[in-house]
Amino acid sequence: MKLYVTPVAPNPTRVRLYVAEKIAAGAKMDLSEVRVNLIKGEQNSAEHLARNPFGRVPVLELADGSSLGESLAIMEYLEELYPEPPMIGREPLERARVRELERIAELGVLQPVARIVHATNSPLGHAPDPGIANQSRSVLEKALGVLEGAIADGREFVAGDRCTIADCTLQAAFQFARYGKFDAYDSCPYLLRWDEAYRARPAAATVLAM
Repeated sequence: MKLYVTPVAPNPTRVRLYVAEKIAAGAKMDLSEVRVNLIKGEQNSAEHLARNPFGRVPVLELADGSSLGESLAIMEYLEELYPEPPMIGREPLERARVRELERIAELGVLQPVARIVHATNSPLGHAPDPGIANQSRSVLEKALGVLEGAIADGREFVAGDRCTIADCTLQAAFQFARYGKFDAYDSCPYLLRWDEAYRARPAAATVLAM
């Protein structure tokens, strides 16, 4: 299988962190990585559009030539192939809690962060849009408050005592905030603690650029 990615871009980063965590824990994943340069427009090539008609990354190309083009679908498919260590959960309620927190991290943090970056300091050259940036900051602030409250009990990871897809998604969002040069979570001491600890993980060091 081939995983088409762009470093630092948040959606590819969360899948790359997931893969890195799996490999660091001993999973033998038959997976190679292919870089797609978004700034050069490689995502709009006919070859890439055949893999993903929306021209997005990441894309997981399967052995039969078909593709998966959504981050969560990619992680869940790989979880089925490589169930150990579990990064979504073992039991029904645990899986539901992990998915809930991951969705809060994606919809409430990753997506608003991406909108803010592209509306203020876009690496792809999008025009500034203060309205979108301000609206997204409101969504972001609420979601950060929810996650701050969730980890205020001292847990090591977002969903409890082991790394899950929720950690991968949240860290991908935080890296993109750093890339966009804005302070997304400086007023959240528990998230700052989590961020520092997660970035020190060996698996994270193989993926994160900043």
